[in-house]
Amino acid sequence: MSLLTDPWFYATALPAVTLYGLSKGGFAGVSLLSLPLMSLVMAPVQAAAILLPVLLVQDAVTVTSFRKTWDRSTLIYLMPGALAGIVLGWLTASVVPQGSVRIAVGVIALLFCFNTWFLAPRRAAALSGGAVSPSHTWPQAGILGTACGYASFVVHAGSPPFLFYAVPRIASKEALAGTMAVLFAIINLLKVPPYFGLGQFTEANLTAAAVLLPMAVLANVGGVWLVRRISPVLFFRAITALTFVVGILLIMQGIRA
Repeated sequence: MSLLTDPWFYATALPAVTLYGLSKGGFAGVSLLSLPLMSLVMAPVQAAAILLPVLLVQDAVTVTSFRKTWDRSTLIYLMPGALAGIVLGWLTASVVPQGSVRIAVGVIALLFCFNTWFLAPRRAAALSGGAVSPSHTWPQAGILGTACGYASFVVHAGSPPFLFYAVPRIASKEALAGTMAVLFAIINLLKVPPYFGLGQFTEANLTAAAVLLPMAVLANVGGVWLVRRISPVLFFRAITALTFVVGILLIMQGIRA
C-alpha cells in the first residue's frame, strides 16, 4: 500500500502538519508532537523527509515576517553547535538502527516535557524576580546549539534548547521570534543535503509532502485565528501531555525492535 492510499498516513500526517502550522501561527512548541506522531506508523527518517519541504515553505513565510527583528549575536553563538548537531543527527539516521532512532525521538519528546513541566517555570520565576540576564558564552552556546541542530534533524523540533539559551538573553518578543525563525530556516536548509544523501527525497515522499502542503498553509492561518480566541496555556498543556504519551509509545516500539 502506498502512502497516498494508506489511511494511517493521513491519520497521523494531517494532525502533524496542522501542529506545525499552529506553532508558526503562535502556539510555539506544539510542533514537537508532529514527527513522533508520524513515527508511530512509518520510519522516523522517512517522516522527517516528508515534513522537511513543508517546513521550508513555512520558513520562507516566517522569515519574511521577522526579517527585521532578530538578534545577530545569539545566532552567531548558536550556529557552530547547530551545524555539529546536524552532522550528529545525520550520523544517527544513517548508522543507527531504526529502533534506536525511535528511542532517541521518544527520549527527546520526554526531555521536552520535563523541561516544560519543571525547568521552564523556574527560569521564568528567576527572571521575573530580577535575575541578571547572562552574557553569551561559547561552552553553553555550543552544547545547546548542538542540541538544537540534533533535535531539529531527528524530530524537526529544536526550539526547546534554543529557548533555554535565548529567552534569558533576548528581552524583546519580536527579536526572540525573529532569531528563532532565521536560525531554524538556516538549519532546515542545511538539512537538505543530508536527507538527499540518505535517499529520502524519493518521488513518493515528495508527492506526500506536496499533498500535505495546503493543509500546512491553512494551519498557519488557523494558528493565528485560534491564538486570539482560546487559551494558549491550556492548549499547550494538552499538547505536552500528548507528547509525553507518544514519547513513551515510541520508546516501547524501539525497545521491541
